[in-house]
Amino acid sequence: MSKLLPTLVLVAASLLLGNAGQINPVAAGTCADKCPPPPIQFIPGQRITFEVVNLTSSLVQMQRVLGTDPIPLNPGQAVSFARGGSTDPNLSVLLWDATGLPLRVNIGKPNARTLRIEVRPGGRPPGDRTVYLKDDGRVAVF
Repeated sequence: MSKLLPTLVLVAASLLLGNAGQINPVAAGTCADKCPPPPIQFIPGQRITFEVVNLTSSLVQMQRVLGTDPIPLNPGQAVSFARGGSTDPNLSVLLWDATGLPLRVNIGKPNARTLRIEVRPGGRPPGDRTVYLKDDGRVAVF
């Protein structure tokens, strides 16, 4: 074994030195370059204003799941309503195109107490249909 050790060291050194010119240095980047934005979250129990904007060219129906009737949103129309607080911590909003086309929903947080829901055309069928404010304050789109 002791006779093979110098030979192994020599082979390893020649492999490393022979490939040294071919090794590309790795450029370190920040997470901001490629990481997705952090998820939208609110403080649990906080009262939140929901802004729903129809950016499609057709009629969109919106329904808050707690026993309300659907609300029609004309193209370009925006609707705001407040929800949340200790008695009503979570909320689901259902959305669908009156003609049956798939929708894409973009959510944003323009300030600490506002959830902006932009309804756009597109996406894969059946599209985005629900925006859910969870008990822990996170927002999910299904």
